Amino acid sequence: MQCGVGTILHGTITSVSPQMNTSLRTVKMTPKGRDPIGLDTINIRGSTIRYYILPDSLPLDTLLIDDTPKPKNKARKEADRGGRGGRGGPRGRGRGRGRGRGRGF
Repeated sequence: MQCGVGTILHGTITSVSPQMNTSLRTVKMTPKGRDPIGLDTINIRGSTIRYYILPDSLPLDTLLIDDTPKPKNKARKEADRGGRGGRGGPRGRGRGRGRGRGRGF
């Protein structure tokens, strides 16, 4: 993994949050232009990560397959209907398009 300031981190990824915050263990951190430092664990803020460097031996084709079950048709139809007793379409859009700013009489 390379950070925005040029620091390179080699280690095992233990977790990644939706904000791209990343936890690593058994880390070798190499700051730009300095000697490497060994660390047990480190947490990196997602906004400082420039990119991940993954090993070529990692089988990304099989790991990135979306095998989660799809929702059933009934659940999808109820969501499109607008809730309990709804008639479809978006709800809560107000009444009409408004009547302008008025004339000041």
